[in-house]
Amino acid sequence: MWRQGDIFIREIPALPPEVAGRPLPHTVLAHGEVTGHSHRVADPAALFAGDGCFYLDVQGDQARVVHDEHGTIILARGFYRVWRQREYTPTRIVTVQD
Repeated sequence: MWRQGDIFIREIPALPPEVAGRPLPHTVLAHGEVTGHSHRVADPAALFAGDGCFYLDVQGDQARVVHDEHGTIILARGFYRVWRQREYTPTRIVTVQD
């Protein structure tokens, strides 16, 4: 499992069948609402939209997840689920903003 600012990444055994074959035209995992910077994949990979999350297929030996204000994450070839972290407040659960 990996965390980079407001995103959380976990390796999974395979892409869910409902998203396979429908890659998005970009590899931006999240845009920072506060800073304007984005979490993005800088190497060969395919990104798929799921129900409230993204799925990532790293197609090379590895892929770098980069952001201007956070350390780079290196992911090995494989499949990953990516979602925005949430935090608890006394009144509700909110999405973390980076």
